[in-house]
Amino acid sequence: DTDINADTDINADTDINADTEIAPPTLDVITHSSGNHAAAVSLAAKLAKPYVRGKISGVTATIVMPRNAPDIKKEAVHGFGGMIVEVDNTNEAREETAEYLSQEDGALFVHPSENPRVIAGQGTVCLEMVEQVTEMMGDKKLGTLDAVIIPVGGGGLASGNTIALRGLLGDKVKIILAEPKELDDAKRSKDAGELLGHDKDNKLDSVADGLKTTLGPNTWPIVRDLVDDIITVSESDILKATKLVWEKLKVVIEPSAGVGVAVVIGKEFAAKYPKSSGIKNVGVILCGGNVDILKTADLMKDL
Repeated sequence: DTDINADTDINADTDINADTEIAPPTLDVITHSSGNHAAAVSLAAKLAKPYVRGKISGVTATIVMPRNAPDIKKEAVHGFGGMIVEVDNTNEAREETAEYLSQEDGALFVHPSENPRVIAGQGTVCLEMVEQVTEMMGDKKLGTLDAVIIPVGGGGLASGNTIALRGLLGDKVKIILAEPKELDDAKRSKDAGELLGHDKDNKLDSVADGLKTTLGPNTWPIVRDLVDDIITVSESDILKATKLVWEKLKVVIEPSAGVGVAVVIGKEFAAKYPKSSGIKNVGVILCGGNVDILKTADLMKDL
């Protein structure tokens, strides 16, 4: 989930509604999310004013969120006018509740990672990245991106940007996904060659709360066929990387974004992709900044 989702989800909502011949006076949308996509859908609903038979109808957003989602993410949803339904911290609870409410209320479901429009919108991150890198480095003849590291949870961000990168740079760019060891479904799926969910006993206990969801039928084939590698990192490495960005770059990121930084400064990446292999210019997507700074800083105190 990224901030770009606000634009993406306005398109997802209004495009579908525009194709609907008969629509209610108010369009209700629903999704499930740990927070970033939740805020984006809530903002999209607040801003969208689809026309129905010449009249403007409102849009309401219902967000299914885990009870232990950071308060700052819940506050963002409320601030944009979204209504939150809290559930247990499992992907099954999120999905089942969202499906039930969608059927019960007739609401339009906007999946946080499987919706094709959301995937396409996410891909604009690397469209901008490649454009900016080309502009920045072109005059110096330093080449373009040799590798891009993308955090992965449900895979919307990862798959959308993988498609964009393959279209722009072809096979010459290495696409590497970054994943917490505690939420390693993508890594295990890639290694096994088949789509796997989280282990049944996985408590989804990671500081990278934005990456708790799993790959699905739309995102998995893209990851399987077009991604070069997936590297997992520990909770302490995620926190150290997040702290590094706070202190050195003066940029407030959440730990889900710190996962990508942890990979690029980690030993596994250095061993697999040394400069001698031609990997010199590396891009890292910082996928969000919705973080409870005090609580996260408290987790960092013993690092």
